[in-house]
Amino acid sequence: MSFLYFILGLCPILWLIFALTVLGWPTYKAAFGSLIISALLSIAIWQQSFLNTISACGEGFLMALWPIIVVIIAAVFTYNLSLRTRGMEIIKQMITSVSSDKRILVLLVAWCFGGFMEGMAGFGTAIAIPASMLVALGFEPLFSCLVCLIANGVPTPFGSIGIPTVTLANLVGLENAQLAFTQTLQLAPFMLLCPFLIVMATGKGVKALKGVTAVTLVSGLSFLIPQMIVAKFVGAELCVVVGSVCSLLCTILFGSKVKPNPEYEMKLEAAEKITVKKAFTAWSPFIFIFIFLLSTSKLVAPVNTFLSQFASTATIYTGENPSTMTFTWINTPGVWIFLSAILGGLIQKATFRDFKVVFIATIKQMSQTIITMLCVLGCAKIMGYAGMIASIASFAIAVTGSFYPFFAPWIGCLGTFVTGSGTSSGVLFGAVQESAAQSLHANPYWIVALNSLGVAAGKMLSPQSIAIALSSVDGQGQDSKLLSKILPYGVAFIIAMSFVAYFGQKFF
Repeated sequence: MSFLYFILGLCPILWLIFALTVLGWPTYKAAFGSLIISALLSIAIWQQSFLNTISACGEGFLMALWPIIVVIIAAVFTYNLSLRTRGMEIIKQMITSVSSDKRILVLLVAWCFGGFMEGMAGFGTAIAIPASMLVALGFEPLFSCLVCLIANGVPTPFGSIGIPTVTLANLVGLENAQLAFTQTLQLAPFMLLCPFLIVMATGKGVKALKGVTAVTLVSGLSFLIPQMIVAKFVGAELCVVVGSVCSLLCTILFGSKVKPNPEYEMKLEAAEKITVKKAFTAWSPFIFIFIFLLSTSKLVAPVNTFLSQFASTATIYTGENPSTMTFTWINTPGVWIFLSAILGGLIQKATFRDFKVVFIATIKQMSQTIITMLCVLGCAKIMGYAGMIASIASFAIAVTGSFYPFFAPWIGCLGTFVTGSGTSSGVLFGAVQESAAQSLHANPYWIVALNSLGVAAGKMLSPQSIAIALSSVDGQGQDSKLLSKILPYGVAFIIAMSFVAYFGQKFF
């Protein structure tokens, strides 16, 4: 009987996989189907009342709207506004003028700038923008896509101002900063490895590391260490942003001193001189985001405590053991990102029409993502309250026993491979991981974080990631070629992650 409930509980997720991979439906349509299936199963099989099912769905919708969707729209709006004011062009020029060595350029664009774009905006921008920049510099389209996919995996759990981790922490009731720190700890070896893989891919082998080994190591360490510190003491929101900026600065500092190897030297057109004023203007929205999020975090306790009073609590679910939802109206990342975008836009001389046009375009651009997040979170809440998550977890533990942690990253990997989103994977499977941790009497932070560890591998291989990469370099139709190139990296990562997951728990 438990196997039957396991299969039925998985039906909303199995439908999502089938609709995306076999029917080729867009994610928002497939997610809506999963929502309907979860509601029907909740009422017919798990004997939930219609009111309880609807209220569970409503709780998921509200969690999606505030703060997740607000942050998503604010982050992408900031990026789009920087495109319109040409601030992003200045940032690109600054990065690509550091060196003429291919290996240094690829590190700066794919790893450092890609990490920054993931931390600030996410949702494909961290693949599309760096890949198009590399092609513009003269790199091959498929190679550009490959290195950007390698680079984009490990920052994904902290994309869009930490939304995947913040959402996961809220969903399973864990503390944001502790979960972010645990995730970074698990990702540490892969964060150090990625820059080396990127350089080796650039030079087609280990020989490419000659002369840049130190820079490559610095690029990884200067990303990892600041990210770990910020995750521990501030939380998920800024850790990748700070890590990527530190990595960018350190890679520029050390990379500019590397004498270009003739074998890897590129002939670049002379760029216009960028003044300090131009640079500040271009970076201003992102500087404001950093200042606002840091100054209102728990690091500045008086400000954080004062702003936390502007919040409301509500109980939405009408059944037993409902969660109490807290809506923070001022001290939430979405509000500060919007404010930063407006201030930065004004400095960049954006007009009222610019703000209006970009905002409307952003809403249209993200409309399918908004529907997806509503449906996925609504589905997750129904599955959680009805008992589907508990049925899935109990069967998975009964089959795998103490070896469950070994397979936990594969679950997160599957979620991201199917949906293309670290946030969606956490929402779909976070509660399963937390329930498994309770049953195994294991550290919940370690087990839940394993979902995000798997996300890093799944994001590399996701058909959505591959499609975004190829569309940015006008390489549509080459999906199978790119998949064959990135597949060995993704498979190696998820196998190594399984060993980290199983043996790491013994020390955590």
